[in-house]
Amino acid sequence: MPPDTETPTTTAPAHPLRWFALVVVLVAEIMDLLDATVVGIAAPSIQRELGGDATTIQWIAAGYTLAYAVGLVTGGRLGDLYGRRRVFLLGLGGFVTFSALCGLAPTPGLLITCRVLQGLAGAILIPQGFGIVKSAFPPRELGAAFGAFGPAMGLAAVGGPILAGALIAWDLGGAGWRTVFLVNVPIGLACLALALKVLPESRGDRTTRPDPVGTALVTAGLLLLVFPLVQGRELGWPGWSYAMMAASVPVLGGFAWHQLRRARAGRSPLVEPALFRSRAFAGGMLVGLVFFGGMAGLFLVLGLYLQLALAFSPLRAGLVLAPWALGVAIGATLSGAWLGRRFGRPVLQAGAVVMAAGIAGIVVTLHVAPPTTGWELTPALLVSGVGMGLFIAPFFDIVLAGVTLPMVGSASGVLNADQQLGSTVGVAVLGTVFFSTATGRGMGAAFETVLWATAAMVLAGAALSVLLPRHARPES
Repeated sequence: MPPDTETPTTTAPAHPLRWFALVVVLVAEIMDLLDATVVGIAAPSIQRELGGDATTIQWIAAGYTLAYAVGLVTGGRLGDLYGRRRVFLLGLGGFVTFSALCGLAPTPGLLITCRVLQGLAGAILIPQGFGIVKSAFPPRELGAAFGAFGPAMGLAAVGGPILAGALIAWDLGGAGWRTVFLVNVPIGLACLALALKVLPESRGDRTTRPDPVGTALVTAGLLLLVFPLVQGRELGWPGWSYAMMAASVPVLGGFAWHQLRRARAGRSPLVEPALFRSRAFAGGMLVGLVFFGGMAGLFLVLGLYLQLALAFSPLRAGLVLAPWALGVAIGATLSGAWLGRRFGRPVLQAGAVVMAAGIAGIVVTLHVAPPTTGWELTPALLVSGVGMGLFIAPFFDIVLAGVTLPMVGSASGVLNADQQLGSTVGVAVLGTVFFSTATGRGMGAAFETVLWATAAMVLAGAALSVLLPRHARPES
């Protein structure tokens, strides 16, 4: 990351415990991503114990990411208003509490409710991380600090299903799938104790004020879009489902108009329109929406396919993804340590192409050597992981390059919301495609359809990345 665009007089001195602060922020990011990706492995066990249908499985995943996406934009602003350290600690405490409640939930409805609340707590917690890091580190170290986010998030996204399978197989105290959520309690409490000692305080413009109208509009717009995507298939796509999706367009358009009007009036918008003058940020929003949508949907469906179609245990299904995790580590190391910084955007694009090739390799494997142990998929999964690691390592560094500290709370909230919205839509759309196709053609054909759709989304992300600058650098 090159020097920030702020003047030296507004740049805070390096925080002496900044590397410990980075560890705290990364642990919070990893906890969030683990909880967003474990459902594909845990869902069959949850369904067996608590009951529910395919829509229940989708809502356990989408309820978390939808609440997270809806709350993130506001969550980023809360740190600007009241202090990022204070809000981070509040969000972390809530995340641990609702994780415990998820693990104790006796019914599917209560589990989904707790997942929504857990997502809202995560939406308060996660946006503070970018601002804390950017305020704690001097400009010369920001590249290394932000470079750690990509590999950590990539490995967490793939490692979630592996961890879920191991925890369910361990079955500590007969808790089964509940350990997937309860494991957050000791980790979160340890993270909270460290955060109290090492996190610096920072905030944005003190004149910033809440935007309740903007919050209501963006919340309504996202709910109108995602609710029918998840619920419509189960109900046979009634007319109201299409009407809701159509209504989301003017509501979200009204939100954008309200933000512009508020900014022109000199009042604090929920989303800074100035952010979208940065080519890196605006392009990154589109790329992230498509790419992370494909990833979230694929991981959900892959876990379901391995267990429901191939009758793998949760542990076995999780371990099948180990080659993907290894590939992410390899690709992220290559990209973060050398390739990404030297070549920039072309490495990101190459990673997407390699990943799409690996996904196509999974399809070929299904036809040539149908998986019986799961390890037949190892070469294709390894290639897919390398591509994902190459892509994700430089992504945040490039997108956040031109964002100054006063807007970093808003920027991190919007970027994370975009990522989570993409994940929510990906889970809803690809989950719907999988269950709908499986009903008529079987799970094998349904899984193959999802694989081709994911490959197309990854390649679309590569095509859209031409909107990004070639290298991470501040913009004028």
